Amino acid sequence: MDFFPILQAADSEGLRLVGAALAIGLAAIGPGIGVGLVANGALQAIGRNPEAAGTLTTTMFIGIVFAEALAIFGLVISFLIGFGIF
Repeated sequence: MDFFPILQAADSEGLRLVGAALAIGLAAIGPGIGVGLVANGALQAIGRNPEAAGTLTTTMFIGIVFAEALAIFGLVISFLIGFGIF
């Protein structure tokens, strides 16, 4: 019994490209939300305590870098899937 005839009809290159698109698309959702939350928290803290703006800005940028590193990992995995290495 054949449950997925469309998958057998499709070629492997097309499915690989769909997998690459899904990899980067899903990998970009988390860091996008994370950067928004980090910036939101930093701006609220600066609004409550303006003297700590320099320290909070530095900490905010470090948090943004760590969040964006996850998106870069997703991009690398997407390239590996897209070029057929992985």
